[in-house]
Amino acid sequence: MLYGATVRSSIPRGTITARHISLPDGYTVADHRDIPGPNYVALIDPDQPCLAVDEIRHVAEPLLLVAHADKDALLHLDTRISIETRNGTPTYDPEASDVCFKKIAIDKGDLDAGFKAADVIVDGEYRTAHQEQLYIETNGVIAVPGDGRMTVYGSMQCPYYVHRALVVLLALPPDKVRVVQTETGGGFGGKEEYPSILACHAAILARKAGRPVKMIYDRVEDLLATTKRHPSIVRHRTGLTRDGRLTAMDIDVIMDGGAYATLSAVVLSRGVIHAAGPYRCDHIRIRGRAMMTHTPPNGAFRGFGAPQTLFAIEAHIDRIAEQLQIDPVRLREQNALRPGDTTATGQQLGRDASALAVLRDAVKRSRFHQKRKAWAGTNRGIGLSLFLHGSGFTGGGEVKLASKASLELTPRGARILVASTEIGQGTRTMHAQIVADALGLPYDAIDVHEADTAFVPDSGPTVASRTCMIVGKLLERCARDMRRRLGTLTPAQYYKKHGAFTVTSQYEPPPGLQWSDETYAGDAYGSYAWGCNVVELEVDPVTFDVTPLNVTAVAEIGKAIHPMMAIGQIEGGTAQGIGYALTEEVVMKDGRMANAQLTNYIIPTPLDAAPMDVGLLERPYAHGPFGAKGVGEMPIDGPAPAVINALRHCGFDIRSIPATPERLMRARLHHGFSKAGT
Repeated sequence: MLYGATVRSSIPRGTITARHISLPDGYTVADHRDIPGPNYVALIDPDQPCLAVDEIRHVAEPLLLVAHADKDALLHLDTRISIETRNGTPTYDPEASDVCFKKIAIDKGDLDAGFKAADVIVDGEYRTAHQEQLYIETNGVIAVPGDGRMTVYGSMQCPYYVHRALVVLLALPPDKVRVVQTETGGGFGGKEEYPSILACHAAILARKAGRPVKMIYDRVEDLLATTKRHPSIVRHRTGLTRDGRLTAMDIDVIMDGGAYATLSAVVLSRGVIHAAGPYRCDHIRIRGRAMMTHTPPNGAFRGFGAPQTLFAIEAHIDRIAEQLQIDPVRLREQNALRPGDTTATGQQLGRDASALAVLRDAVKRSRFHQKRKAWAGTNRGIGLSLFLHGSGFTGGGEVKLASKASLELTPRGARILVASTEIGQGTRTMHAQIVADALGLPYDAIDVHEADTAFVPDSGPTVASRTCMIVGKLLERCARDMRRRLGTLTPAQYYKKHGAFTVTSQYEPPPGLQWSDETYAGDAYGSYAWGCNVVELEVDPVTFDVTPLNVTAVAEIGKAIHPMMAIGQIEGGTAQGIGYALTEEVVMKDGRMANAQLTNYIIPTPLDAAPMDVGLLERPYAHGPFGAKGVGEMPIDGPAPAVINALRHCGFDIRSIPATPERLMRARLHHGFSKAGT
């Protein structure tokens, strides 16, 4: 076994002019010339090299790979390897960039007519920053070469993404590449696309050395080099009647993609689709752009673009309520989407549209009105947010994936064969429950095969709140087919008489769904989960530290397959969202994360968590397993705007997150009190 390391760029932009390597025997060194296939990481756009050839686009860009049998021999490579470069001028501001990865336009109705019908127009700009996924286990893989084959074991969310990247890079047939997901200590989106890069690096070294290679990042390297949530700038121009009815919404969304496209196009897609929030409006224009900057590429993070744009609309709605002197709950009630209404893309909502239900339940549970009145003018505040989250891939994405799931008969029951990964969220438990219930068997009669591309079909990535609703539904169909085939026999009886068999189901879209990628109109998602958060907090008048006092989180998720796990998802996502709002500040200096350690990149711990009241509402979705929708991402959408709106109630006009004590102090000094706190 060898250990691998990556030699990275120390500059944000430039050209490599020379490489000087002075290593004794025993080292394996690889660069772009050791790649047998095309030198790019296969994902969406083929723009990101696996190893830089001459151009450098960001700090920490991979330049060389080195392996050695002694891990300690890799500690001081900078004394024996030097890279000469000619520096270029970096761009850090996405609005100043002239490279656009993706543009999206959404149009509904007649925007000019909507503004002509308005009595009041409210403008606002809202900004969000990077956020680090900070999974408990850093990225790590082992690549094992052998006779024209490559096997990779690793911590990942999407084995078939890694499989495709290796097939392309190594120029091997698909059956010569095997990817096995090992027990994975968290992902939150951060192990969606990045493990493909690390797997390719380990495989290049393993291929050249002819020996297995292990590569595991330490925390600093993981923080410096891997993807983060896209920073955003969202501008709203909103027309309303005097009594608060929305007449026009003009929204501009800019996302900072970093140096390469990675998943920016689809992050932007979900972001713009959610940008109008859970509100009814006949006249909407949304424009979105994902721009290139010279920082490490940004990528997937729980929520996938929706937290950024939902933060903006929900902070904007409270500012509108303040300007019109309308209660923020009443403003939302008046404009909330109802069954039969259409979203910004023109999708007509069904009977499970639950914006009003979650809003009213959260307001009642939290005693919102009583506390808002009692705390006015104090250093305590209460704020809320209302939001929705589409389950599954956007538009025709699920059709393109064509996901499959299989179920194999065993002597004691059935074995689940899917590529969906367990990363701490309960995939195995939830899938086994669905199959056991559909088969009419006890839970312990169901086995789950590890996510190994040599044995399981491609059921799509473990992302986008799709693992329960999409893959779970495929397994439910498999189980019902198996049950019909078993007839009156038990699995043991059938197995003894006929042997094993496997049932496979492939995704088919629900009837009636239509979507256009050209016009960005139609049914963006098969279903939406709905949520309302209420956050109560206190601000220290001297230090400006914010202490969350209580959180109410109400979610409508179709059917909770496992209520305790669903509540756990909501609690965890809500805590993560509060960190996004208050403390998780990525400090970028010259294109590099300056606080790449856990001393001052601060995430909430259980000791920081406020008491949380979680409410589950159920309005079953006809095309989910037993009526279930997705729940994994939705909880992170609402906490940040609820926090900011609670701070507004305290008198702070905050339009950018995280709302650190320093930002609160500057807001107080520069802007004084907002009206909501008086």
